[in-house]
Amino acid sequence: MTTCVRTIVIGLAVLLIAGASLLTTSPALAQRKARSKSLKTKALPAPKAEAINAEQMQTLLKRDGNKPLLVNYWATWCDPCRDEFPELVKIDTDYRSKGLDFIAISLDDLTDLKTAVPEFLGKMHAKMPVYLLNVADPEPAINAIDPGWGGALPATFLYDKNGAVVYKRFGRVNAAELRAAIENLVCSKQQAVSSKTVLH
Repeated sequence: MTTCVRTIVIGLAVLLIAGASLLTTSPALAQRKARSKSLKTKALPAPKAEAINAEQMQTLLKRDGNKPLLVNYWATWCDPCRDEFPELVKIDTDYRSKGLDFIAISLDDLTDLKTAVPEFLGKMHAKMPVYLLNVADPEPAINAIDPGWGGALPATFLYDKNGAVVYKRFGRVNAAELRAAIENLVCSKQQAVSSKTVLH
């Protein structure tokens, strides 16, 4: 290979390498990668939060002897609420098919019903029914739920199928404790169904 040909080959190789590096770092490619990444992390459509009054909330809490109920009171402005919410979403995913009802009741302002609340729920990939307590004075509603509560957020209550409170936590939940309490309710229900099946 002559010196001239060798120089041309080396020059072409350098141009190809430079071109390839320009392609991998081009603004258009970087934008495409960023758009693809944002689509992967984009929030899913969230459940619509519904405004309820104190009487409607009490109706939601009533049990018919069929399923236990987990209720979490929270707000988008409450840091511990935001911190524990991913774990509550996992609990809902793990136990809803096993017979646990779960509702989340927001104490945000009514103005957040169509903005901050659904935006947060979408980021959390939440699928449970969500309500926003719309009352002028939340204290009577809070006292009706539990006179010892005081309204601090987050607050979590687990009711058995007959409406008795079997677990409550003011402040961030201990996920292991909550799961153990749910397991007791779900397992006892499954055992009751199994025993009925055996009897028949």
